[in-house]
Amino acid sequence: MGLPGLVCAFLLAAACCCHRVAGVPGEAEQPAPELVEVEVGGKAFLKCGPSHSQGNFSHADWFFIHKEKSTLIFRVRQGQGQSEPGEYQQRLSLQDRGATLVLTHVTPHDERIFLCQGKRPQSQHRLQLRVYKAPEEPTIQVNVLGISVDNEEPEEVATCVGKDGYPIPQVTWYKNSRPLQEEKNKVHIQSSQTVESSGLYTLKSVLKARLLKEDRDARFYCELSYRLPSGNHMKESREVTVPVFYPAEKVWLEVEPTGVLKEGDRVEIRCLSDGNPQPHFSISKENPSTKQMEEEVTTDNGFLLLEAARKEHSGVYECQGLDLETMISLSSEPYTLLVNYVSDVQVSPEMPESQEGGSLTLSCEAESNQALEFQWLREKTGQELGRGPTLQLSNLRREAGGGYRCMASVPSIPGLNRTRLVNVAVFGPPWMASKERKVWVKENETVNLTCEASGHPQPRVSWNVSGMESEQDQDPQSVLSTLSVLVTPELLATGIVQCTASNRLGSNSTTIFLELVSLTTLTPEPTKTTGLSTSNTVSPHARANGTSTEKKLPEPESQGVVIVAVIVCILVLAVLGAVLYFFYKKGKLPCGRSGKQEITLPPTRKSEFVVEVKSDKLPEEMGLLQGSNGDKRAPGDQGEKYIDLRH
Repeated sequence: MGLPGLVCAFLLAAACCCHRVAGVPGEAEQPAPELVEVEVGGKAFLKCGPSHSQGNFSHADWFFIHKEKSTLIFRVRQGQGQSEPGEYQQRLSLQDRGATLVLTHVTPHDERIFLCQGKRPQSQHRLQLRVYKAPEEPTIQVNVLGISVDNEEPEEVATCVGKDGYPIPQVTWYKNSRPLQEEKNKVHIQSSQTVESSGLYTLKSVLKARLLKEDRDARFYCELSYRLPSGNHMKESREVTVPVFYPAEKVWLEVEPTGVLKEGDRVEIRCLSDGNPQPHFSISKENPSTKQMEEEVTTDNGFLLLEAARKEHSGVYECQGLDLETMISLSSEPYTLLVNYVSDVQVSPEMPESQEGGSLTLSCEAESNQALEFQWLREKTGQELGRGPTLQLSNLRREAGGGYRCMASVPSIPGLNRTRLVNVAVFGPPWMASKERKVWVKENETVNLTCEASGHPQPRVSWNVSGMESEQDQDPQSVLSTLSVLVTPELLATGIVQCTASNRLGSNSTTIFLELVSLTTLTPEPTKTTGLSTSNTVSPHARANGTSTEKKLPEPESQGVVIVAVIVCILVLAVLGAVLYFFYKKGKLPCGRSGKQEITLPPTRKSEFVVEVKSDKLPEEMGLLQGSNGDKRAPGDQGEKYIDLRH
C-alpha cells in the first residue's frame, strides 16, 4: 500500500475513534443531553425519550452518570418499575405508562446526567438535570470602627453574606445606587463561598475601599443575582453608612432658640465643627470688666445650657476646638448673645396710706434695655385702672383699700414683663362683712362660726362666748376669725353670739342668731354674706378646715318615716276639712279670711282645745294648701296653721 493509502486509513481510524462515547464502550456519541430544570425540594420529570417520541417504554434501564461512570438505578419490565438499592431507592417512581421517571425531593447532589437505555443498544436518551435554589436575603455588616481619610490603602467598608443558594449567586456592590468595580488602590472586592452539607452554597463578599470626606454620608449595599427555572432574579441588602473620620477645618457656635431672647427663656449654646470625630470643645465668655475671655462651665462637650436666661448672660461668646490627634486648635467667630430684660420694678410710696376721702399718687419705675410701658391693675379683680408710670387715686373710700399692681412690659417682645404689688391702706374703724345673720344649729354639736372684718389699722376680733378661736390675715387690712363652739342648752337659751372687731379708730360688731334645727324646720333662704357661716352637720373636711358654709337639715331615719308623716298629715287635713264642712252646713261656722276661726261646739263638747297642724312642705309648696275660702297663705307663713276650736 502506498503512502497516500496509509494516510487515508489513519484518518478513517481517527474519525471512528472520535465518534466513540467516552465512558460507554462500544456506543456512538449521542446528541447533547436534554435539559431538565427544577428547584431544590421539587420533583424532576425524566422522560425516556424526546417529548415527541412515541416509542415502546415497557422495557428500559435507567442510569446516572458521574465521573464517566454509569450506575443503574431503576429497571422497567413489562411497564412495571423497580428501584435498585442505593441513594435513589426511595425517591423514584413511574408515570405516563413507563415513559417518565419521577425523582422527588430533589437536592443539589442530584445535578447529574441521567440515561435511559432501551432494549436495543442504540435506543438511548440522556437528560441533564439542573438544580436551583434562591439564596436567603443578603445580610450586610458595616465596619463600625470607621475609616480614616488619611489611610492610603483600601479599608474594609462592609461584609455581605448570602446563605443557602444554588448554584453560587453573583454579588454586586453599590455606593449611592451606583455599582462599584475593582479599581487599583481604590476599590477591592473579595468573595468566597462555602459548601454546606446540604450541597447549598454560602457566599461571603468583603468590600474594601479608600474613602474621602465626601463619603461621610455615602450609602453602601450589596446585590445577589441568581437564576431559577422561572428566570433571573436578584435580592438586595439594606443600606449602610460607614463612619468616616477626617480632621476639622472650622468651628462655630450655634444658639437655640434663634431670634429675640428674653429673661426666663431656656437657651442652648453649642459648639460645632466640620470634623469627625468632633474635637474637644470649650466655651468662653468675655468679662465685661477685664475684656478677657473666661471659660464657662459646660455640662457636656461643647454644650452650655442656660435654664433660665438672665440679663447677666448677655455678652460675647467664643468656642475653641482642639483635635486630640493632630493637636490643632481652632476658634470660632465671636457670638454676641443679647438677653432682653425688665428688672427692679419699684412703686413709691412703698406703703401708701390715706384718710378716707383723701387722695394718693402712686409712681412706678423699672430698668430695661428696651422701651417700657406701664399698666396699673387692681389685685383682687384684675381690672385695669390706667396706663403710664403714675396712678392718681382721689376721694378714697374704704373699699379702695387693698392691692394695686404695677406691670412694666416691653411691647415689642411679647411675654417680657415684671410686676410689683403694693397695698393701699385707707384709715378707718373696722368694717364688718355682715351686720347680722341667722345660723341653724343642732344641740350638743360643735359649730364653726366665722367673722370677717377689715380696716386700717388692721382690727382685732373678739367673741362674747368661749370657744376655740383662730385668726387668719386675708391681707394687711383684713382678718378672718373662726370660733368653734359647742351648742349647749345654755347657749341656746340666749341664742345670740356676737363678734367685735376693734382698732384705735373704733369698733364694730356682727350678731349671729342661733336657730335650733328640728324635723319641722324649713330650709332658710341662702344668704350672700361671706363673713359668717355655720353648720349643724359638719363634715370631716369642714371640721378639719375649721369652717362650715352651709346648713344641713338632719337626715331622716328612713324614707318610711317621711312617707308615714305625709300620710298622717293628709288624713288629719281630711278629717278637719270634713268637720269644718259639717259646721259650715249647719250654719255654725262664719266665713272669714282670718287664719283662726271661732267654732261653736255642741253642749257635749264644751272642753277647750287647740289643734296645731304642722307641715314639712317648702314655702313655695305651701301656697298649694288653701283655706276653705280659697285664699293662699302669706309668704311669711312657715307652714303652720292654728285652728282655735274653743267655744
